[in-house]
Amino acid sequence: MASGQLGSIPGTGGERMTKIQPSRLQNFPISWFAVVMGMSGFSIAWHRAETLLGLSVSPSPILLGVTIAAFVILLVLYLSKILKYPEQVKAELAHPVKLNFFPTISIGLILISVALLPYTNELSLMCWAIGAALHLGFTLYVLSAWLHQTHFEITHINPAWFIPIVGNILVPIAGVRHASAEISWFFFSIGLVFWLVLLTIIFYRMFFHQPLPAKLLPTLFILIAPPAVGFISWFQLVGEIDSFGRILYYVAIFLTLMLLTQVKRFLRLEFFLSWWAYSFPMAAITIATFLMYEQLQLPFFKWLGVTLLGLLTILIAMLIGKTAKAVQRRAICIED
Repeated sequence: MASGQLGSIPGTGGERMTKIQPSRLQNFPISWFAVVMGMSGFSIAWHRAETLLGLSVSPSPILLGVTIAAFVILLVLYLSKILKYPEQVKAELAHPVKLNFFPTISIGLILISVALLPYTNELSLMCWAIGAALHLGFTLYVLSAWLHQTHFEITHINPAWFIPIVGNILVPIAGVRHASAEISWFFFSIGLVFWLVLLTIIFYRMFFHQPLPAKLLPTLFILIAPPAVGFISWFQLVGEIDSFGRILYYVAIFLTLMLLTQVKRFLRLEFFLSWWAYSFPMAAITIATFLMYEQLQLPFFKWLGVTLLGLLTILIAMLIGKTAKAVQRRAICIED
């Protein structure tokens, strides 16, 4: 993340002019934190598989360590951007798409708290408390920005808008272990109700307006996350798989099937950092499927969970490879 450099370009009359090339830190996008969401979900999914299937390999502790390291590095870099380039951060906060990725910071903390539960209750509690409080602040800020905005259009909305509000639905997964159930019900209620509101608006936008730009097409996978995570949170709150839980799970399965049938269209897209939007929703439906197997003991859910975990592992490996190549080619952290 080197600072800006001076380059020369030819001027008229044989003279040369200099232009300042922007620092890569200046263009460091908030959407990088989607990587933490994907890696957190990946480590949780593998831990569930190790526990339920009695696997002889245990990659989840390593994956969790990588996830925490990635979160710390990204947080340090973004805090550096805040200190050095506050105007660019303000511009992201005013952007109709980028604004919605700020809560990936708090969601990352909440997911890390879930992943830490089997290892340390104290660190899990600390991450959960900070993450939940921070996410409530982001929720209030983003909702206020939506209510009082003057420049957003219907074509600006896309599934990434789920992140700030519907992210509240994640809180009960670890919250029931760390605090009063009423706190978890509070967050769950916010996420569930606003999921239905935003889902209606997003489908209206996609049915009756221009298609999503190619760069944002991967965010369609975010449609899977609210019902899949909602199912897991609902189970944590009520302690059983009841009728409403089944509705949430099977809606998530249907959306997964719908999107997987279009996989060729997604693979033809040019790589953007937004490809990481594939990862967490696929992790969420994998974890939800393992939960169905754990509670119902039906072999179908066992093999479906294993299949989804295999697809998720291939997906994460592909995303890491493509991201590393893009960083090497300096195709990320550039001006939009």
